Amino acid sequence: QVHLVDTGGGLVQAGGSLRLSCVASGLTFDNYYMGWFRQPPGKEREFVAAFSDKPTTIYTDSVKGRITISRDNAKNTVYLQMDSLKPEDTAMYYCAARFLSSISWRYWGQGTLVTVSS
Repeated sequence: QVHLVDTGGGLVQAGGSLRLSCVASGLTFDNYYMGWFRQPPGKEREFVAAFSDKPTTIYTDSVKGRITISRDNAKNTVYLQMDSLKPEDTAMYYCAARFLSSISWRYWGQGTLVTVSS
């Protein structure tokens, strides 16, 4: 059984930083692209960042230069380092896993809440 556990959310002031973590179990981590999505209050879920084929990492425009995705395959963990946070980054953040040959994000974490105060 596959589990993705998201942690690291919290309340931070604008300009601050947070690092989210997502630990995966029940899957062969190397065989999956990992990504992060977010759902702001009252809005649809949106893409934030992910590993891919080429280019190897992709980001939505609004977070470029402020947010970095990374992974530690030895720990089955993907991270989202978020710097220079803005109030509009406030959202529930979810990690997700997509099999290398698939276009669909199959597995999802439970989410971790990030709140950025102005």
